[in-house]
Formats: sequence, C-alpha cells, structure tokens
Amino acid sequence: MKIDSLKKRLNRDRPMTSITLRIPDDVVDDLKRIAPILGFSGYQPLIRAYVGQGLRKDLEHLDSDKVSALVSSLKRHGVSDDVIEEALTEAMRGQV
Repeated sequence: MKIDSLKKRLNRDRPMTSITLRIPDDVVDDLKRIAPILGFSGYQPLIRAYVGQGLRKDLEHLDSDKVSALVSSLKRHGVSDDVIEEALTEAMRGQV
C-alpha cells in the first residue's frame, strides 16, 4: 500500500457510510464475546477491523507490480475485462 493511502486510512476523521449487514445471530454473539477480549470496545469496531484487514490484504495482492503487469499484458492481447476479473477472483480464492 502506498504511504499516502496508508496515511489517509489512519485518519480517524474519514467520512463514514452506514450500511446494513445481515449476519447470523450466533456469529454476532461470538463477535460480542471476543471483541472485549481482543481489546475492542464492541463488536462493530471488531467487524470494521476484520473488513479492513481483509481489504488491505486483497489490495496489497492486487496492487502488486506483477499482477498489474499481467493484467496489462492480457488486455493488450485482447482478453476481456470480464475474463480477467473472473480469473483474479478465482486466484484470490485459491481456486486455480
């Protein structure tokens, strides 16, 4: 991740958007139980941490120079964006 992007993500005053997320009751109960053990003030900050952690991992993987170079090469060879996106999704899930 680029330094400028990281600095922006560390800013606590970033704009936020409320969302509705359906999660099974037992998962919410587990989140509520382990949040204080992990030092979080509640289950929602824990969910944000989990989402942020997964997002950073995926962004790091997708932003790598090799992946970008490969995508550019595939596009130059006429491979459609849909096929490239599907291949990246499969690779990220370990389905290759």
